This record gives sequence, C-alpha cells and structure tokens, in this order.
Amino acid sequence: MDCSILMCGHCKEKVHSQFKNAQDHKIIKREEIGLHTEELDFTNIKCAVHTGQSSCLYCNTCEILVCPTCIAKVHKKHDLIEISDEYKKKVEKLKKGQSKMQKNNSNMNEKKGELNKLMSAENSKYSKVKQDIVSHEKTVKEQVEKYFKELINKLDQSHETVLTSVKTDLNAISVFTNQTNDKIKQVQDFIEITNASEFFKEVKTMEKSTEIQQPQTKPSYSSSPKFVPGNINQSMIGSLQDGGDLSVEIHISLVINDTYQTELELIALVSPCIDQSIWISSGKYGMLQRVKHEGSNLKVMSEFNIKVYGMAVNPSNQLLLCVQGKTWLQQISSTGDLTDSVYDVTPFYSQTIHFNNDNKLIVAASNDKLKRSAVIIMNKKGDKETVYEHDEHNQPLFNKPRYITTTSNENIHVVDFLDDWSGKVVILGQEGNIINQYTGHPTINKSEPFRPVHIVTTPSDNVVVMDLFTQILHILNDNGHFISYFNTKDIGIEFPYSLAFNTTGQLYIGCSKAAGSQTKEAKLYVINIAGF
Repeated sequence: MDCSILMCGHCKEKVHSQFKNAQDHKIIKREEIGLHTEELDFTNIKCAVHTGQSSCLYCNTCEILVCPTCIAKVHKKHDLIEISDEYKKKVEKLKKGQSKMQKNNSNMNEKKGELNKLMSAENSKYSKVKQDIVSHEKTVKEQVEKYFKELINKLDQSHETVLTSVKTDLNAISVFTNQTNDKIKQVQDFIEITNASEFFKEVKTMEKSTEIQQPQTKPSYSSSPKFVPGNINQSMIGSLQDGGDLSVEIHISLVINDTYQTELELIALVSPCIDQSIWISSGKYGMLQRVKHEGSNLKVMSEFNIKVYGMAVNPSNQLLLCVQGKTWLQQISSTGDLTDSVYDVTPFYSQTIHFNNDNKLIVAASNDKLKRSAVIIMNKKGDKETVYEHDEHNQPLFNKPRYITTTSNENIHVVDFLDDWSGKVVILGQEGNIINQYTGHPTINKSEPFRPVHIVTTPSDNVVVMDLFTQILHILNDNGHFISYFNTKDIGIEFPYSLAFNTTGQLYIGCSKAAGSQTKEAKLYVINIAGF
C-alpha cells in the first residue's frame, strides 16, 4: 500500500523486504485491493492565514481550520474541536447526503416506472377514444346519408302527387278547348249558310250544341313540402367528458414498531437526538424530559419543570428552547442550568424553531402587543439573516405562526393559527413570497375545521401535517399541494398531537392522554413508514 506496487511471493519475501522501513509497510492480498483506504494525515495542514503554522483544531463557530496563533488571536472562546472529529462529521454528513441522493434516485426510478405505465395507459386510452370517435363518425355519416335519401324519396313522392293532380285538370281543359274550337267553327259555318229554310230547320239543334259544360278543375293543389334545416348538436354527435386526473397512485403504509407509555399529560413536542435519546415536552403543562429506550420502557435521563413552546436539537446535539416571555432562545447547559443562547429575536417572542438543511435556525416569532408576527432566519452566530414579516403590498404574511418545517427546494412551510379552531399552512418560496396556502381538504374537513398542530418533512421530502380534530395526517408535496392522507385511527393511534423523524427515518407520534382521564398516560409511538 505504501509503494503502490503489485508483488509476487518472491518479490514480497526477497526483494521488497530489503526496502528501507519495509517492516512498517502495509501489505494486503490482491483480493482486498480497493477495500482499504489510506488514512488522512491531519497533522500537516498548513494554516491559510499564518505562514509556517499548521492547523491544529477546527473552529465550529466560524467553520474554519485554525492554528495556535489563530486561536490565541481570535478563536480562544469559540467552539473548538479536533480536526479528525470534524472530518468524521463532514464525512458522515456527506454519506447521509449520498444515501439520500441514492434513495431519491431509487424513488425517482420507481416514479419513472410508474409514469411510464401512466403514459402507456394514457396512450391506450387515447387510441381507444379516437377509435370510438371515428367509429361513431362512420355510424353517424351512414345514418345521416340514409336520412337524406329518405327525405329526397319523400320529396319525390310528394312532387309526383302534385304533378299528377295538376296534369289531370290540364288534360280535362285540353279536351274542353278542342271540343269548343270545333263547335265554334261549326257555328260559324252554320251562320254563313245561304239556305234560309235549312237555317231555321237546324237552328235549334245548333243552339243546343253551343251549351258545352266546362270541366270542373280543383280550386287548389297540394304543394311539395319545403326543407327546414335542422341543428346538428352535441347530443347527436357525442362529446368529450373529463376523464379525471392522471396521477400516480400512492400506497401509504404506517406500521407501529414500538409504543411507550409516559407520565406526561401531553407529548406536545418531540426532538430526537443523535445519541438515540429523545427530548419530550408536555408544553403548557410544564414538564420537559430527556428519555431513552430501554427495552419496552422509556428511561427518564433528566427532567425539568418548564413550559416550552418550541424546541429543536442543534447539530452539536444541544437543545434549544422557546420559553414563555423570553426574547432570547434558551439552552440547557452541561450542568443542567437554563441559560441564554446567542439567538435573540427582540422585539418578538419565539414560538417555534427549526434547523434547515444548511443548519441555519428558523424561528417563528410574534408579539401580541405589537400585533406583529414574523419568520426569522438566523446563522449560528445569532445574526438575523432574513426576516419575513410583510408581503410585497406591506400586508402581514402571518397571523400566529406556530410550527415550521423546510424542504430541500428551500421552501418554508409554516403552520399559521387563524383562531382557536382553525389554521392553515403557508408555503414561502426562496424569495420569501407566498407560493401556496393549504387550508385543508374539502372532503376530510367537511365536518371538522382544519386545525394543524404539527408539521414535519419526511425523508422523501414530502410534508406531513397533523390535523387535531380529524386525527388525520395530511400529506403534501414540497410545494404544499395535497397528495394523500392517512387516518391514524386505522392503526389504533388515538389523540395524536406531535410529529418528528429520527435519524433512521422512523416517525415519532406523540399523543395526548385519553379524554377525561385523570392519570398522566400520554403515549409515544415509533412508526415505520413507506410510500411518502
């Protein structure tokens, strides 16, 4: 490994063994090539600021490597850790990112397959519908041609009847006029007779012959019918109707892995730690506990009497708290004392906190007296980088922001209370503008108002919202559009309240005690999820 050469047995024993310091070299079998990586040397990293100095520690506060001179001049009171420890943290973060990308790739490949199936189904449906239209067109054309032929035949028959009637009278008139012309000539010849005796002898007969009866013609005749064009409308031809949405069917699965009984009245907040311990808070009931799994029980490691509005564990595994009446976020020291952190949101009071993918702190804060609410992004030094309070028309973005989560596209999803009974999810885009608002589902919330009490982002980057009154999980995509839901009652969970994911992708659901119960018995569920 040190010389980067391949050797046969002879070279290994007779040749390489004669190299300088050969006894310290690492030799592996051919089959193990690629399985061993060279350990990094952290002792010879030159300081970027001080020439001739080597970096000895990593400043977690400033996120840079520092040498002894750096520490003496600037970083003495900062959070300093071993370079190797930071290296391991960075590698672990990269591995998590790599794992997430691999999982996302797998999800996308699965979705790609589903979309290809949808496309194939849509093409088949399109071909069938088109064939139906062409077939119906042929049928309609045949029926139309048949009907027009029937109309023409009917017109021909009517026309023939009319002509026959008129022709009959014309023939009668022709016969009459011919006979009359003959008699007129006979009368004229008789008048011109020169024999008076003969004239008077035949005159009466001639007079009678002039009395010819006229033929009786019809006073009117039936006419051929006229043509009145009809309207060819949609009902005669057919129409296209909405075929519904083209969507991928989502198969959601929640399976209870573990159930733990606590001595709290309510598990209002859950914050998992990287050491597998869990912070749970009863919120307004004033109890904060750090617990850990021990078989089928939760062992209480530490306990504090404090009312907590919001809490989150930072990347250094330290708990930050939103405490009633405090503008500074609180933290619990190693001695168990409650102290001020570097985060101050004056003139607001913090309501909830969340660390995004960049480990920046996002705080939802409000001040009832000032009638102001905001979402604030802060760096690890406590500086306010961005404050979202008003929209482009200088109107408030929020009423009472209460819970926050973020997605990988940098959208911020904020649960905003409207009153004591209802709320909505406000989705802020990267520029801080509202890109969507989710106010519940028309079917799910037909009888009960939408009352979101917690929100969390899944490992696959969807958003889950706990609806208090329906006890249903609303599942949204990263832009806040509804994609599915899950009723927690279907797996026997009652009175769910809080949500959180641990580092292995399991979902914690914290509940309230049973309605009317006099004992403190709120349950914590550990859920294996799939499909969202």
